Amino acid sequence: MDVIDYKILGALQENGRMTMAELSEQVGLSPTPCARRVAALEDSGVIQGYGARVDPEQLGLTVTIFVEVELEQQSAQALQAFETAVRPFEQVMECHLMTGTRDVLLRVVARDLTHFDRFLEQQLMRVPGIRNTRSSFSLRTMIRRNSLPQV
Repeated sequence: MDVIDYKILGALQENGRMTMAELSEQVGLSPTPCARRVAALEDSGVIQGYGARVDPEQLGLTVTIFVEVELEQQSAQALQAFETAVRPFEQVMECHLMTGTRDVLLRVVARDLTHFDRFLEQQLMRVPGIRNTRSSFSLRTMIRRNSLPQV
């Protein structure tokens, strides 16, 4: 990774739909070497894919909830079983293995409190191995970045 690669990543994180000509102009390369670098970043897994950023509120998903999950066991098998169980839940936008007093942190979206309550009762709390959960509701998103920092 060099300065040009970071410029390419920064530009694509801001606008993944730009043409190769636009990208190459923005990073100061001709289109062919720029396309080679993008392909190399894709092949190496640095660029994992492309997608649209969608405003959840525009789709009626107005509530964001962070759910801390404490598991009965923290073995590799228990963690894998939990991950496998929650992966199909469309409301779970992120699932993080954590340090500290809780084992897992979920970011969940819902239409409203009733929708979230139904998700808890009918899906999450039916997952075997959960000892306890604690939910915190986001009042508003203060900062959301789409671009990773350069390291």
